[in-house]
Amino acid sequence: MVIHYNEMPETANPNFKGGEGALMAKMFFDGTNRILHGRLEPGSTIGYHLHETNSEIIYVLAGTGKVLIDGEYEAVAAGDCHYCPKGHSHSLINDSQADLVFFAVVPEHGA
Repeated sequence: MVIHYNEMPETANPNFKGGEGALMAKMFFDGTNRILHGRLEPGSTIGYHLHETNSEIIYVLAGTGKVLIDGEYEAVAAGDCHYCPKGHSHSLINDSQADLVFFAVVPEHGA
């Protein structure tokens, strides 16, 4: 299957997971797994949340920012991959002056 992100409209997801600003996203969801191309404008965040039944892989395509994972901050930049395993909590933060663009995969593992 090919997912044509270039043909998808970008949608605004305000205060995503309780974060600041909006997650701008082109999202594919098959009822189980979520695959998205995301963009956080400067000052925007994805709120701190627990991955109870799934994990998340975030590959940074452009920009810089930081993640908060299990209470610890880690810097991320283009070319970095952040992994949040099942059972852990994290947040994605754009604390820069440019857009933070990323590709994320959230595979459902079951309860």
